[in-house]
Amino acid sequence: MAVRPDGGLTTATDRAAKRQRLLGVLDGADADELVLTSHGAIAWYLGGTRTHTSLAGDPLLAVVVGRDGDTVVLYSNERARLEAEELPDDVTVVEVPWYEPLALPAGPRVVRESEVAHRLRTARAALLPVELDAYRELGRECAEVTTVVLGAARSDDSEREIAAALGAGLIARGIDPLVLLVAGRDRLGHRHPLPTAAPLGDRAMAVVCGRRDGLVANLTRWVRFGPARADESDAEARIREVEAAFFAATVPGATLGEVLAAGTAAYGSNGFDPEEWRRHHQGGAAGYNGRDPRATPGAADPIHLGQAFAWNPTAPGAKIEDTVLLAADGIEVLTVDPAWPTVTVGGIRRPIELERP
Repeated sequence: MAVRPDGGLTTATDRAAKRQRLLGVLDGADADELVLTSHGAIAWYLGGTRTHTSLAGDPLLAVVVGRDGDTVVLYSNERARLEAEELPDDVTVVEVPWYEPLALPAGPRVVRESEVAHRLRTARAALLPVELDAYRELGRECAEVTTVVLGAARSDDSEREIAAALGAGLIARGIDPLVLLVAGRDRLGHRHPLPTAAPLGDRAMAVVCGRRDGLVANLTRWVRFGPARADESDAEARIREVEAAFFAATVPGATLGEVLAAGTAAYGSNGFDPEEWRRHHQGGAAGYNGRDPRATPGAADPIHLGQAFAWNPTAPGAKIEDTVLLAADGIEVLTVDPAWPTVTVGGIRRPIELERP
């Protein structure tokens, strides 16, 4: 196996288990080869392989999963590093000049990701033990970084200063900062607040999306400077009840669409506009993509034991989000730092606002 400087999830046992899952995808599609071209699918199959140089760019490689073995097609200028640090030893490597497109097979017995997207999501839904260990560590570290940064924040800090500190903390731990959102008091009305030079003011929200070993962890935290406002504390308590409805519906055998329906029904019963869920996405399954997939009405993807989720109930001035695992005994929160203040809702410890002087 390749020696990855920051570790990795590649083991022979897990590779074999994932290969069997993809052979099942080939059987279901009556095909002989499957071409993987997305960051999420490649990182999952190759055990956390880093598929990028630019976070905004396409993958540097593709994987052709065949019945007789796996072939990695990559650019010639990337081969030495990928073979030394990223790729398992049991793949055939084919290089392409950097100035040409990746040469990928085609034909009636070849399927692409888009043709079997549902089957691929099902194949990677239930996480293997080594993935669960890595996910727990990633979630804990993302939460710890957020605690440290917001715990040291000042009301006159700018949103960009907070984002910079979050990014530095994540990168120092080998975590790619995929999304860093920060909103101070004057910008809390924006659902996806890209950070600006505006000061935090007396209340702020931070959203972190971090990736390591291909796995993606998401969380949202709030910080307040000075006394709480009764209306905002009330909205926070009610949004936690909406989230509890999502958690209660996240059970094996249900579909993403059914969980979405149960969770969104809780908006009206908890004093929000019943149509509030239409104004922002509500999250969905998690893992090797930020949402894998995002839950939409009628989504038929089944819920699996051992699968990760990141639900995202949101209303004006209220939002809650963590990455969780559906374990045998219920919901396990992965993005957790014991130093952050919490309350218990539905038997699960949930984050509340961090109050600063």
